[in-house]
This record gives sequence, structure tokens and C-alpha cells, in this order.
Amino acid sequence: MEIKPIKNEVDYETTLKEIELLFDAAPDTPEGDRLEVLTTLVEAYEERHYSIPMPDPIEAILYHMESRGLTRRDLEPYIGSRARVSEVLNRKRQLTMEMIRNLHKGLGIPAEVLIQPYHTFRDAA
Repeated sequence: MEIKPIKNEVDYETTLKEIELLFDAAPDTPEGDRLEVLTTLVEAYEERHYSIPMPDPIEAILYHMESRGLTRRDLEPYIGSRARVSEVLNRKRQLTMEMIRNLHKGLGIPAEVLIQPYHTFRDAA
């Protein structure tokens, strides 16, 4: 089983094609082991070359609301009053640590997304 590192796009595409051929390989067989190793190499290559940045915290909240049919009122237990929710979603106020904890615990939005710095309109003033 000759396996080489993925060093460029040609290697990457070739490895993806081989993975596709091995996709139905049974675990704990030579083909299954090869599939596992090639998949690991592809994941490492993609992490280095195609990393996806985390979403903006406000965009993540808005996406979460839309995908789950939530309204601004549904955010009040996690952020505060209707006015406070409006300020946060309209980027006039930053999320506080308490809001971040509440959104993470109550709605399952990843804390590592919510704690990122982001632009507010107060920043421009």
C-alpha cells in the first residue's frame, strides 16, 4: 500500500477519485484501511488549504433564528428586553459574556462563534 502526502491540487483530486472508488470498502480490510488513511490525508489537506472561517456572531444568530423559525421575541430570555435584542441584532450593542453564555446554553449556538470580535455601528463612531 503506497501512500504519499497530498502536496498539490493534482494529488488532491487524484486522492478524491481513489476515495470514491474505495467508498464502499469494508472496515478492517486492506481497502478499508487505505480508505481511512486517504480520508485522513484529504482532511488534513482541506484544513490547510480550504479552511472555512467562522461566521460573524450576529449572522450566526440570525441564521439560527431563521433555520428554527424563531422571532426576536424568542431571543429575549437570552439577550434581554425587546430593545436590547434590537440593539444587538442591529449591531448597535456588543454581546456581553452573559448573553453569550445564555445563547450558547439555551439555543446551542457555539460559544466559539459568539465570542469572536465583530463590527458594530458604534465602532464607526
